[in-house]
Amino acid sequence: CSLFDPAFSAQEAAALGQLGLRLLPENEEGKHGVEGSATLFYMVHCGKALYNNLLWRNWSAGALSKMVIIGNSFKGMEERLLSRILERDYSYIAKVLKGTEEVAFPTHPRYLDTFNDTSVHWFPVQKLKELSPEVWDFVEEPTYQHCDDVEIIRKEDGADRRSPAAAES
Repeated sequence: CSLFDPAFSAQEAAALGQLGLRLLPENEEGKHGVEGSATLFYMVHCGKALYNNLLWRNWSAGALSKMVIIGNSFKGMEERLLSRILERDYSYIAKVLKGTEEVAFPTHPRYLDTFNDTSVHWFPVQKLKELSPEVWDFVEEPTYQHCDDVEIIRKEDGADRRSPAAAES
C-alpha cells in the first residue's frame, strides 16, 4: 500500500511508516500509474485536477480497467460543471464518463455533508472498448491554464511536502 498527501506531517509520515505503509517520495499531482497491477485509489474530497491527472496518466483501456477509485462522484462533477468547462479543463473525466460505472456511498443521516458526494468508480473494459477510437487519440498532459482554482497542491507550490491522497494496493 502506498500513500501520499501533501499535508502529512513528519509525525504522521513516521506513524504510517511504522504501520508498514509506503509513502510516495514526491508529489505526483495525481499522475500515478497502475503499472499493470489492480489498484485502488482512495481520493475522498480531492480536487478535480487530481482525478483528471490520474486518468491521463493511465489513459488506456487496459490500465483504466485495472483501477477502482473511491472519491468524488464523476456524475456529480458532470452535473455541477458547465459541459464546456468540464471538457476544456477536465477533459479526461469528460471523456471517460460513458466508460465508467459508479455507485454512490450510502448517506448517513448524522453525517449528511461529510461523504455526500463519495462514490466508487470502476472502468469495465467492455464499456471502455465501446468508446469511440477518437477518445483515445488525444493524450496531451493537462495544464489547467484556464482554471481559476486548480484545487491541488502543485509540485512547485509544496516541494518539500507530500503528494495527492491516493492509496494503492
